[in-house]
Amino acid sequence: MNSPEIVTIDGPAGAGKSTLAREIAKRFGYLHLDSGAVYRAIGYACKLKGVNLDDEGEVLKVAGNLKVELKGSRVFLNGRDVTEAIRTPEGGILASKVARFREVREVVVNLLRKMAEGKKVVIDGRDAGSYIFPKADLKIYLTASPEERARRRFKELKEKGFNVSYEEVLKEVIERDESDRNRPFAPLTVPEGAVVIDTTGKSMEEVLEEVGKLIDP
Repeated sequence: MNSPEIVTIDGPAGAGKSTLAREIAKRFGYLHLDSGAVYRAIGYACKLKGVNLDDEGEVLKVAGNLKVELKGSRVFLNGRDVTEAIRTPEGGILASKVARFREVREVVVNLLRKMAEGKKVVIDGRDAGSYIFPKADLKIYLTASPEERARRRFKELKEKGFNVSYEEVLKEVIERDESDRNRPFAPLTVPEGAVVIDTTGKSMEEVLEEVGKLIDP
């Protein structure tokens, strides 16, 4: 049996989607497309330009004139490496705000589909299998309890030197879930035919072992 050409990983913030996607890319020879990084880059660009994030027209204008490139784990915005700048708590909030808009999502989806042409890709996001690649060969929905996801995010932010409390991070995780599930276009949902994996209490190695059996049975 051939391994899947397109693997999608959906799920809420902090479930471990990007980490899992990076490991799949490394171990099974896939190109990793991080859709969240593209939204973060757009949100960051809007912030730099002082754009009102409630004005869809203004956000769309910025999104339509950006060049976002994903090179390995690095993210480039108009040729400039913005990887660290967008991987902040604020970066997640900015991404969620710009991702509300249908036309902005269309810009991102077209970009990601173009990047995937003729390649074996693994893509993670909140609508990777439900909307970006609805005909993906393998769809995974990765989840974990809000408390577990907040603990992971808190640890990661503290290691990066951010002065945040666990309570703040948990509040942000819950708010982000609410926003992602209730947005009017392409909300966070379990894609049709997806394999649901709950990562609560599991190591990445254990999760990878489960996924490895799906990719290379």
